[in-house]
Amino acid sequence: MPRRLLLSLAALVIAAFAGLMLTKTLPYYTFEKGIHFLTTKSDETNENPIFRLGFYVHITTSLLVLVAGLFQFLPLLAQRGPGLHRQLGKFYIIGILALAAPSGLILARFANGGLAAQVGFSLQCVVWWLCTWRAYQAARQRQWSLHVDWMLRSYAVTLAALALRGESYVLYYVFETKPIETYLTVTWLSWVGNLVLVEILLEAGLGRYFLREFMPDLRGKLVA
Repeated sequence: MPRRLLLSLAALVIAAFAGLMLTKTLPYYTFEKGIHFLTTKSDETNENPIFRLGFYVHITTSLLVLVAGLFQFLPLLAQRGPGLHRQLGKFYIIGILALAAPSGLILARFANGGLAAQVGFSLQCVVWWLCTWRAYQAARQRQWSLHVDWMLRSYAVTLAALALRGESYVLYYVFETKPIETYLTVTWLSWVGNLVLVEILLEAGLGRYFLREFMPDLRGKLVA
């Protein structure tokens, strides 16, 4: 199957997931404390202003950077020139570095599952921040091949939210793991697995493919 078709299918899956997450996120903007995911938290946690700030910043910015990152890898938008790519890239990078990753660290502090989950989610946010920062540095230095590679790594961590839900379903319903086993496994597998997969794809030439086919103007015109 051609790479472009595979990438188009992947984009459709990510877009569908973003739509699903939007429907699941909207109810939280009533700011009620006893709905959906928040029911898994203690009253003390739900009353904590730091937790609530981190929660609302994270669910908002994570969805936005998920969509912004997807646009970065769509050929029709990339071919419109470096201007659109640059603006979306700035939004994606600032969204993660200033908001999504730091707020994720706040949520990691309050994660269910004890130390293993807290460390797993914390490391995910740190790696997410570092990959995104490295992509930004590479763009500033006009190292476009490195920029694409690090952006793919960053987006792989962004997609941990999608992987976490898919892997949870498979582990629980197919392998019949216990809820706590499922949760602690996907806490790590969702982002580490994505990074392993993207490294395999980079070795297979995915970064070079994007640089050549999707972003031909990056080499000489894009300025961060």
